[in-house]
Amino acid sequence: MSKRNFLFNTFMKKCPRCQEGDLFTKPFEFSKPISMPEQCPVCNQKFEPEPGFYYGAMFLSYIISAFFFLGVIGTCLIIFKLSLNTSMFILLVIAALTYMFFLRISRSLWINIMVKYDPKAKENKNTQSFGY
Repeated sequence: MSKRNFLFNTFMKKCPRCQEGDLFTKPFEFSKPISMPEQCPVCNQKFEPEPGFYYGAMFLSYIISAFFFLGVIGTCLIIFKLSLNTSMFILLVIAALTYMFFLRISRSLWINIMVKYDPKAKENKNTQSFGY
């Protein structure tokens, strides 16, 4: 299997080591929004190699969502000439709708930054790789 693009793999929410296993359990449940299996079903990569591993994902989520929301407010105010109150209401609705998406994408991005792709991961299923 050839290596996929880093960002494509992040948005597909796949295991960074083998690029085949799903990072999050399906189907999506509101009671468990970031429910992840303990390890990849394809290559056995641990999805939480140490306690507090996803602490850095919180900062990524803040940065990504802040720039996105800045664009939403700018579009509402500058392009559509809406009032500040209307723009803020639209922003709050969009923020509520995209919260889980940004949460999952930031976790996927964080683990894709930390764990490196291994083309032989499926063959070496019994070994663990943490990427650092």
